[in-house]
Amino acid sequence: MTNPDLNARKAHASAWFKSLQDDICARFEALEDAAGPPLYTGSAGRFEMTEWARGDGSEDLGGGRMGLMRGNVFEKVGVHFSLVNGTFSEAFAAQIPGTDKSDGHFWASGVSLIAHPRNPHVPSAHMNTRMLVTSDSWFGGGGDLNPLLAYQRDRAFEDSVDFHAAMKAACDSYSGADFAEMRDHCDTYFHLPHRNEPRGTGGIFYDRFNTGDWEGDFAFTQEVGRQFAEIYPNLVARRMQRAWSEAEREEQLVQRGRYVEFNLLYDRGTTFGLKTGGNVTSILSSMPPVVKWP
Repeated sequence: MTNPDLNARKAHASAWFKSLQDDICARFEALEDAAGPPLYTGSAGRFEMTEWARGDGSEDLGGGRMGLMRGNVFEKVGVHFSLVNGTFSEAFAAQIPGTDKSDGHFWASGVSLIAHPRNPHVPSAHMNTRMLVTSDSWFGGGGDLNPLLAYQRDRAFEDSVDFHAAMKAACDSYSGADFAEMRDHCDTYFHLPHRNEPRGTGGIFYDRFNTGDWEGDFAFTQEVGRQFAEIYPNLVARRMQRAWSEAEREEQLVQRGRYVEFNLLYDRGTTFGLKTGGNVTSILSSMPPVVKWP
């Protein structure tokens, strides 16, 4: 038997995630419009939006809308919306709460983002917000900042201070969200154990977030998206007109390698997408366009 309240919640959440994709894409295109000579001489970038469907077409398993842009400010940026459903494999279902009571069935929707700016002084960033349903339902997501130059890779650097303040403001908007806990979860999760170093300067990360107040949990997740959509473009605008050297470009490309290592070795979102038959181009668009391992 379907749950009309749950179906309404799914529709409400997925519609909002799609609107967040639209909002962020518009903000990023505005940054492209604001960039100009002498640092940026090409045409302003625009997102290429591609609809995709999951499965072989014999049944409706959902899909999504992939947004990719290669421009002046953003060497490569992906902002993707997804709305998928189906059945987990038996092995993967064992890792997901509630699948034992849903016969492995799931529904998931969200928006995910990874931005790789051209200018080494502009930090890369990652953000995602999502809702997942088995026999239970919950939210997850967060945002984290990834400066690529050594002088910025300190949490006391002003960009990281401002980014953390925005994430804290999202947490402070809802009594059920603990900023310190989510900040620590981010630091623990986005860590490269084989190098014993952080991937970036952190932010917040939360998963399986269900306080029993769906409206409140969703409102918090929305605020995470809104805060990111406001603070990250501001940080890009702050740095994007600063000239860079060849040495700084080299440092950027080497540090991007850390992002690749994390996503391919440890990232649960990458694993989830690949194991649920997601769009491979969309999933692996998180990879930087140019990277070096010295």
